[in-house]
Amino acid sequence: MLVGDKNYQSIWLDESDPSVIKAIDQQKLPFSFEICELRSVEDIYSAIKDMTVRGAPLIGAAGAFAIYLATLEMNSATDPVHHLENAARYIISCRPTAVNLSRAVNYVMGKIKDKSSVKSLSETALAAAMEICEKEKENCRKIGIIGLPLIEEISKIKKGKPVNILTHCNAGWLACIDYGTVTAPVYLAQKEKIPVHVWVDETRPRNQGARLTAWELGESGISHTLIADNTGGHLMQHGMVDIVLVGCDRATRRGDVANKIGTYLKALAAYDNKIPFYSVFPSSSFDLGISDGITEIPVEERDPDEVTTISGISGRDIINVRICPEKTPAVNYGFDVTPAKYITGLITERGICRADEEEIKKMFSDKFQ
Repeated sequence: MLVGDKNYQSIWLDESDPSVIKAIDQQKLPFSFEICELRSVEDIYSAIKDMTVRGAPLIGAAGAFAIYLATLEMNSATDPVHHLENAARYIISCRPTAVNLSRAVNYVMGKIKDKSSVKSLSETALAAAMEICEKEKENCRKIGIIGLPLIEEISKIKKGKPVNILTHCNAGWLACIDYGTVTAPVYLAQKEKIPVHVWVDETRPRNQGARLTAWELGESGISHTLIADNTGGHLMQHGMVDIVLVGCDRATRRGDVANKIGTYLKALAAYDNKIPFYSVFPSSSFDLGISDGITEIPVEERDPDEVTTISGISGRDIINVRICPEKTPAVNYGFDVTPAKYITGLITERGICRADEEEIKKMFSDKFQ
């Protein structure tokens, strides 16, 4: 995607120094556009943990690059198996909800398991990480093509008036290396000159909607309006939302989806107001080994300080300010699970299907055991 007049991915290999992985620092957006350099497993662990890089497909790619960097950390005294297995466990542990992370790390580990020399380990790990990046980009491109007709159909019904899309959190190109999931059909609609308008949930407590989605859409010239998280229901009641598109960090075999905290409430409001609600994600976000999202998907619990404080810009400095009494206890669940019965459909790179085990099995028969 373009930032100014230059094309960027959200993560990439530094061509001038292949021991460095570069990424857009999402903690600094939208106040400044900065690139961070990741040189070690520890660097990537910290970047994922503190959400310098975030979004399910992106943290999967970052995890894959971490295994590559782990191979560069070895020397003649290193036990390769022990070192790499430790690195894999460590990286996977930093964000438990998004299945993309463990899947990407395990994919790279599987590719390098029979390699003997450090050089072959590094070359194979890097190739696998780059393959994951390209696959996720292509998946998002296809999601855009598959999701576009939904917007086109609404536009026809509205006789060319803007299609009002409600989003939650950030499932844009920043979260997905390029194109995005939720944003891919929106960007294509813009390209096809279909008028769209996006209601952008602020997405407390970290405000990824306000800080990232609004920035993305602004850079792309797409009409959008920032709203408080609890405004969505009101908009739906008054016919101001045509479709809800949200991302996904993990989906079960029967179609339950985990996404940023607050998604479930949007699904309930959409269901009550008969507004189509779609979860948009690549197949790498499926966890077909589990059925019941509420009991089986691990929900990350993050630092309560993210709830008791809020980050913003003052002058030239990004600062945190407290928004409650000093000794107020808080809890910070990062995700919630939306049951399949509230979901109109799942949009993936293979097509659109109902959030139903039989429908999912038909579309992903090769992935079912």
